Amino acid sequence: MIVQKSFENRDEGALYIVPTPIGNLEDITYRALSILKSVSVIAAEDTRNTIKLLNHFEISTPLISYHEHNKLGREDQLLEKLQNGESIALVSDAGMPAISDPGYEIVKAAIEKNLSVIVLPGANAALCALVGSGLPNKEFLFYGFLPRKQKEKEEELERLGRYKATLLFYESPYRVKDTLKAIQKQLGNRNIAIARELTKRFEEYVRGTTGELIEWVSQHEPRGEFCIVVEGNSVELIEELEIWWSNLEIPKHVDHYINEKGLSSKDAIKQVAKDRDIPKREVYQAYHIE
Repeated sequence: MIVQKSFENRDEGALYIVPTPIGNLEDITYRALSILKSVSVIAAEDTRNTIKLLNHFEISTPLISYHEHNKLGREDQLLEKLQNGESIALVSDAGMPAISDPGYEIVKAAIEKNLSVIVLPGANAALCALVGSGLPNKEFLFYGFLPRKQKEKEEELERLGRYKATLLFYESPYRVKDTLKAIQKQLGNRNIAIARELTKRFEEYVRGTTGELIEWVSQHEPRGEFCIVVEGNSVELIEELEIWWSNLEIPKHVDHYINEKGLSSKDAIKQVAKDRDIPKREVYQAYHIE
């Protein structure tokens, strides 16, 4: 067990997780600016982007890169600075670090070293999109970017489609149309909203059914990063999904996944075992004996 008292005097430095604006620079907090000015170094996803932010607010703190391709190599260097009493601010290009951006690994490593990790509140595109969507927000599931490969994307959507929670996704303008089509194929024609260019001059929300949004995207050139907010499943449909196979014998249940979903026999057996909450060996024997 590790107990952190964030603001007690310590010999080691602290790792500050500092959200940055997702568009409008005025969204940065006074506290974030104060931390960026006071730390020994700022670890940035892309120093070229972060230097623009620092120049705007006349901050001269040194920068060091920390991104997807060098994060493991940087870890020891950053931890050594923290252990030597230096404080570090971790920032991504926009929004909250470690949420669909680098950061998780260094946070985990710092915690394991019993170093303070202090997270500042700030801008987050997914939450802005959720609140502005008009869809239920009492319970929601943030996923981030779906897999690029179509089969993997559809498999994930099929799994997520059983949740009652509102679903949140990020998507690029180049794949948003294909992703909306995959959502319609796997989840049906649900209520949905897309938000793009949040907090910027061309901020835009489009709300409707999945089919309506596919038509809208087809008629417009998608630009900017997208947030997709999808209505959760209904209780009735969840119950239907959970028991659709109840009248099938195990071999027919396996055949369904092979013939209708294109799964291999190995993956189909694995899925049937998961559906029925029984050992794979039991499904295998019932299928092959048949």
